[in-house]
Amino acid sequence: MLADILDILMFVTVCGFLLAGFPVAFTLAGTALLFALVGVGAGVFDMSFFGALPSRIYGSAMTNQVLIAVPLFVFMGVMLERSKVAEELLETMGKLFGQLRGGLGISVAVVGALMAASTGIVGATVVTMGLLSLPTMLRRGYDQKLACGSICAAGTLGQIIPPSIILVLLGDQIAIAYVDAQRAIGNWSPEPVSVGDLFAGALLPGLMLVGLYIGYQALVAWLRPESSPPMPREETEVGVALWLKVLNALVPPIVLIVAVLGSILAGVATPTEAASVGAVGAILLAGIRLGESGAAVPTGGITRVLDRGTPRPIILAAASLVVLIVLQATMDLRVKRDVIPVGDWVGIVIAAIACMVLVYGLVVALSRVHRNRVLTAVTRSTMQITAMVFVILIGAAVFSLVFRGLGGDELVHAALTGLPGGDAAAILTVMAVMFVLGFFLDFIEITFVVVPMVAPVLLQSDISPIWLGVMMAMNLQTSFLTPPFGFALFYLRGVAPKEVATTAIYRGAIPFVIIQIVGMLLLALFPGLATWLPSLVFG
Repeated sequence: MLADILDILMFVTVCGFLLAGFPVAFTLAGTALLFALVGVGAGVFDMSFFGALPSRIYGSAMTNQVLIAVPLFVFMGVMLERSKVAEELLETMGKLFGQLRGGLGISVAVVGALMAASTGIVGATVVTMGLLSLPTMLRRGYDQKLACGSICAAGTLGQIIPPSIILVLLGDQIAIAYVDAQRAIGNWSPEPVSVGDLFAGALLPGLMLVGLYIGYQALVAWLRPESSPPMPREETEVGVALWLKVLNALVPPIVLIVAVLGSILAGVATPTEAASVGAVGAILLAGIRLGESGAAVPTGGITRVLDRGTPRPIILAAASLVVLIVLQATMDLRVKRDVIPVGDWVGIVIAAIACMVLVYGLVVALSRVHRNRVLTAVTRSTMQITAMVFVILIGAAVFSLVFRGLGGDELVHAALTGLPGGDAAAILTVMAVMFVLGFFLDFIEITFVVVPMVAPVLLQSDISPIWLGVMMAMNLQTSFLTPPFGFALFYLRGVAPKEVATTAIYRGAIPFVIIQIVGMLLLALFPGLATWLPSLVFG
């Protein structure tokens, strides 16, 4: 009984310290150590539990092949954000949809989806669209609440549309929880669950949310035309020139999205391998975009030899990257293979030439990115975000050990299995708890603290781990929009004009929170939205 009380107090204490603003990782580890000492003094905790900590840190973080995708996807997202891809997409989509009522809101949703599939970083997307779209929408007479809510909601799509950092972290946690759950019920050879399964499972629900956002924009424009007027005709474009701009803005990021997601869904590459493809592709795309700005023309030295001021070498390198992906699909040229099929000499020669062209173009792109002072900022930001994620993971490992050492897993199991209503009530309770915690905590803390507690219990029944992971991801996405501590709201408040009240941002987010809940209800009623594509792709 005392151990159960300590478990509950430990969880409440962690939430209190986090709300007070203490660093997450040190709060998790420090609180756990404090309650471990109390437990030892009370005779309800055995310090030998900490003997498993080194293996947990080394096995769960340092040698985890899946988590290598985290810094790679972060690098990809930050590089694309710095290369002004979002700016060009917003300008082009605004001209394409601008003549429609609600057209600017629809363009924000479309660009948010494209940026989600290429960057996956909520803060960068919200800030970029807040700086570029919000002043335009307000100047054109858009309702403040609708404009702010549209931007915040579109920015959070990076949480559910793959590739997403939260899906990588959730996929790793769900995979571990599923194995533990199946072994607990006597299944010693469960089917593995991968991050690729979650990527495939989240794709349709993510697109469903985009459709719901666009449908809401169209409904508001129809019911209240004054809230989202069209752009003046003289400020929009028509004809061939507009479509050429659309193609120029859309084709490069779409090719990158297809290369990353397509290689995962086709089974050509693991998420980690696809993340490396995305990082290389982001460098090439940044090299092209920065070269077009005219700021990256070489001034001397080796860069004069490598870069003649034209993006042609980088474009050829991007084409070579696509060729290598196709060859990998047909010949299986992955480095991990011990035996590479050497009978197809034509393929080997093509692959060798493509590699040389890719290396040449990559050096040119890196030269441009470095001279534009982008590479240093991107690597620093990647290092900071990655370090934050892994330090939180270590703190969560300490918290989890103490929580289990005090019998917390039995407490959670008894609480969830004892609810009237069975699995449905247990899932509803967990989702409600995660939703409320999202008002105050970040998605990383919830992923590393709450998911390991509840997922092993829920997955002992017939619940699909893919469906559960996607439901949790969509729930965590909602945490970015919920007042008072929704991060998307803070990001927009930081760049919004002074005449936009904070209450307008909060009130504008509420309809999209309701849309998120509707999306979760649809996913609960139709689990095939999350399970159909993984079963089709991976069998």
